[in-house]
Amino acid sequence: MADQIPEQFQLSNYDFDLPEDRIAQVPADRRDHSRLMRLPLDGGEPTDHVFSDIMGFLRPGDCLVLNDTKVLPARLFATKPSGGRVELLALDFAGDRFTAMYGTHRGLRAQSRLEILDRHDRPSGVGAVVESVSEGRAFMKVEPGSHDIDAGHVFANFGHMPLPPYIKRPDDTHDDMDLVRYQTVYAEHQGAVAAPTAGLHFTPDVLAGLATGGVEVVRVTLHVGPGTFRPVRTDDVRRHDVGTETYVVSEPAAAAINRAIDEGRRVIAVGTTVVRTLESAAVDGRVMPGSADTAILITPGYQFKIITGMLTNFHIPKSSLILLVSALVGRERILDAYRTAVTRGYRFYSYGDSMLIL
Repeated sequence: MADQIPEQFQLSNYDFDLPEDRIAQVPADRRDHSRLMRLPLDGGEPTDHVFSDIMGFLRPGDCLVLNDTKVLPARLFATKPSGGRVELLALDFAGDRFTAMYGTHRGLRAQSRLEILDRHDRPSGVGAVVESVSEGRAFMKVEPGSHDIDAGHVFANFGHMPLPPYIKRPDDTHDDMDLVRYQTVYAEHQGAVAAPTAGLHFTPDVLAGLATGGVEVVRVTLHVGPGTFRPVRTDDVRRHDVGTETYVVSEPAAAAINRAIDEGRRVIAVGTTVVRTLESAAVDGRVMPGSADTAILITPGYQFKIITGMLTNFHIPKSSLILLVSALVGRERILDAYRTAVTRGYRFYSYGDSMLIL
């Protein structure tokens, strides 16, 4: 029963009113021209800024940790022999094979052939065979003779960026823009099916300015999976499954972060994915290098082991992401800040504005 669940774990307590016109459909004209709300961790009212002002809130010695995952153009459209249209979201690929979630389908069958469509919704001349299907996933093979190309080529040339479902535009609208703007400027290691959106605001000039100001910038990798969009459907948020994602913390990155901790410097995570990476890799208050899978769910009551503060976007009501930021600053304070953001005209979600909790 809901009344038996402690208040801080009741899903209904993480809801707020968000007008549809506050959901950003396109990014700001320039990355660093998005707005920035500063929410002091030690109390105080939220203040309004532009993103480039972040250089004034970070100080020499701060350790700023980025997620350098690179988003795969993982969304493909194809047609079946019957003419029916299929949407595929790739989960992984190797050589001429890939695994994809599929939707908008009626009877996707094993051994059927799909015609891959290009980014203008025209037949590409490349086919793929459905080797098997299981629980909403299709195991695919690029058709032999399709110009001797592999799955990576298919996604690089015909794939669309896997925009979140709350960005509602025609599939080919702003496609070229999305290929650039739904990717951080420091993206390096391909493997994500969603962007680490808190990092979308950075420009090379902002990063250079931070380095000049003595901020230490460190990179880790977490390949964002489809679980980031998975709705929380359990009344008790502690029972939610966020899915499994793979992260990598290099030895130099771990050493830099641990040195900052030892010296009492602030460790600031850029995005919830970095928070989940660092907290997953934490052992006895230090970050362990290596690669591993994580399914960590951070909810109020969690004791943070590594981070001092974070930069984040404005998140969906009743999502695992708003649970995480509530764990850092408190549920009521976050919801009050979100209500203030709505009133002040901030833009929400992936292409929206940002919040610095520090």
